[in-house]
Amino acid sequence: MTQRMMEIRWHGRGGQGAKTAAQLVAQVALEEGKHSQGFPEYGPERMGAPVRGFTRISDHEIRVHCPIHRPDAVVVLDETLVALPAVTEGTKAGTIFVINTRLTPAQMRQHLGIDGAKVYCVDATEISLVELGRPMPNTPMIGGLIRATECISMDALKLDIRKKFQSKLGEKVVQGNLRSVERAYEEVRWE
Repeated sequence: MTQRMMEIRWHGRGGQGAKTAAQLVAQVALEEGKHSQGFPEYGPERMGAPVRGFTRISDHEIRVHCPIHRPDAVVVLDETLVALPAVTEGTKAGTIFVINTRLTPAQMRQHLGIDGAKVYCVDATEISLVELGRPMPNTPMIGGLIRATECISMDALKLDIRKKFQSKLGEKVVQGNLRSVERAYEEVRWE
């Protein structure tokens, strides 16, 4: 029997929520009965510095505990990071890129200098500004990731957002996050 594991690498800047997104996707997968891991990797721990997060999702026990070097999906929360070699490092022809940008998938493919990968683009910053009142692209990017990979279900994500944020942040923030996830899911473009 072949064991299939999905590995997702997140690229963002400190304060954009890459760590939270990586862990939230892993938590939702766990609640759906899958095995998962979600963890960050920090460089200089300061606001705006490049950070990476990692998520693994599998139907079987996960026995590897290290950063992801050959991702199935790469989520980029800040399009200025696409110029860094780390974003495309270890990717393959089937890698799925989900990028927070106003650019088209064809334009972003050219910026990345990749062939054979699928590119999904969504303006998560604009969505978060409208729905949350601040530039917090992590939650909308999860909506784009779900559309691109179906790694977790939208219903399970919405339930977890409500459970995680309701008591801590209140109904207004919960509703903003729910709308941002749905909008990104619907508005993501791909080629």
